[in-house]
Amino acid sequence: MDRLIISGNKKLKGSISIHGSKNAALPILVASLLSNQNLTLENIPNVADINNMLKLLEGCGVKIIKNKNSLIINSKNLKNISADYDIVRKMRASVLILGPLLSRFGYCKISLPGGCAIGTRPIDIHLKGLKKLGAKFEIENGFVIGQVSKNLIGNKIKLPSPSVGATENILMAAVMAKGETLIDHAAREPEIVDLGNFLISMGAKIEGLGSNKIYIQGVNNLKATKYKIISDRIVAGTFIILAVMINSKIQVKNFNPNHLKSLIKILKKMGANMDVLNSSIKIYPSKKLKSAKIETAPYPGFPTDLQAQIMSLMSIVNGNSEIKETVFENRFMHVPELNRLGAEINLNKDIAFIKGNKKFKGAQVMASDLRASVSLVLAALCAEGKTTINRVYHLDRGYAEIEKYLGKLGAKIMRQKI
Repeated sequence: MDRLIISGNKKLKGSISIHGSKNAALPILVASLLSNQNLTLENIPNVADINNMLKLLEGCGVKIIKNKNSLIINSKNLKNISADYDIVRKMRASVLILGPLLSRFGYCKISLPGGCAIGTRPIDIHLKGLKKLGAKFEIENGFVIGQVSKNLIGNKIKLPSPSVGATENILMAAVMAKGETLIDHAAREPEIVDLGNFLISMGAKIEGLGSNKIYIQGVNNLKATKYKIISDRIVAGTFIILAVMINSKIQVKNFNPNHLKSLIKILKKMGANMDVLNSSIKIYPSKKLKSAKIETAPYPGFPTDLQAQIMSLMSIVNGNSEIKETVFENRFMHVPELNRLGAEINLNKDIAFIKGNKKFKGAQVMASDLRASVSLVLAALCAEGKTTINRVYHLDRGYAEIEKYLGKLGAKIMRQKI
């Protein structure tokens, strides 16, 4: 198990290039199960979740050739269409194999998923949607077993909430179902648009991506393709928030700023000084930063995946801030750890009250989930003294070698194995 030791209050400057999106790459990797052709994927991030997904696919018999940050995938000769607990427990995205395997083989067996402990996140929305397409499910000895009698049949599916995972699972299942499928109340995240564009590049017929109604006309098969995955908007947002916190001139490059409109709006309202360009943002020192009130929401609202990071920023600006978390019911586990570093944050159910004008001071802290862990990194980089962050395997799930990335800006971060 690794930990990070961070010496804070160092002057950071320069530019940082954003790697590929974990949350876009995961469903796209799973969608490769739909085809028996060679698929070339570019801009694959080197993070733990991706490596676990590749292990899962290889366990199914998928052939994978790795070339730096690109992959050639072939799912022609699958030998195993089930996913065991050991991998699934580490990564909730494993549940996404349900849709493709049911579509292609009419059968799938997968262990009930794990992932970050940030709420219940039940998979019943996935199962209900896939049932509408003709699948039948049983839960037996901790496994979900799905079967289709003949073919999946297109249908109108109205989701009870805009679930990202359920939208992706149903979308992948529907591309080769017979007839037309409508996903109503669909999630609108850029990662879903990217998945849809990848499927279209293979010959799928999809309309309405980025809206709350997605129309899919089933096709008989999917062809070979070469596709470049979008850059990670959450990683970009994390480093933008860091640049504002350290009050330095930093450029965050190689991503689409349109994917972060809600964050940019809030940061400008707080007084951040930045230039938004076509594929980057330049952050400059700000005169005075002030508090804000935000509420997390599905895209295009403020991302729950940036809630912990902006809480770190709110702890050091002028005035008192509030964050209402509406997406996950257990996503404030970073609060006690930020308080250990000198923040003053109080919770009342789903609202965090953050007192500003605090100074972070180095301490021993523990990472509880992916985004919580990076909020501690941001606080530690602004803190007086040395901070030790334990259990950083959470961090490695979504940030590729963060100590090297930030080290290029001048940060003093050392990884230590224990």
